[in-house]
Amino acid sequence: MIAAGAALADEVGFANLTMGLLAERVGVRTPSLYKHVGGQDDLNRRIAVLALNEAADAVGGAVQGYAGRDALAAAARAFRAFVLEHPGRYAATIGQVPPGPDDPLAAAGQRLLGAFTAVLRGYDIEDRDADHALRLLRSLFHGFATLQASNGFQWSTDVDDSFEWLIAFADRGLRTL
Repeated sequence: MIAAGAALADEVGFANLTMGLLAERVGVRTPSLYKHVGGQDDLNRRIAVLALNEAADAVGGAVQGYAGRDALAAAARAFRAFVLEHPGRYAATIGQVPPGPDDPLAAAGQRLLGAFTAVLRGYDIEDRDADHALRLLRSLFHGFATLQASNGFQWSTDVDDSFEWLIAFADRGLRTL
């Protein structure tokens, strides 16, 4: 059910995902969905958990065996590809707050952060600056990917060239710390 909801969110946009639309998609009446999820909020949270775990798998797998700029580039490209391929389910992750450290949403978020933390090991980042560096990477990669996914780059410069420029910029910045 969650996978079907995530696929539907990618298709119609997360903001347009409803229990009724999901029920129609899977061929059941809306009340039947309540056997699987506790309502719209529960569906949204479960899609967010799925998306964070999928993104963590993509980024974590991409960086294995790499360090420094190569790991940064691999992580950035994997994250961007995930957001572009799954814009609806990725949108489900924004603004979700885990109720506690043992919540599946917290664990999934930590997995994705762990993949990006592994990237930072290739740079001389002091522990006190690690959170700042993670926020920098998230802001850069999230911002670029979500703008691209929403067709936010309308001018003629090649988007892939701009993304490679962003990676090089982030690499130079991280190396200067």
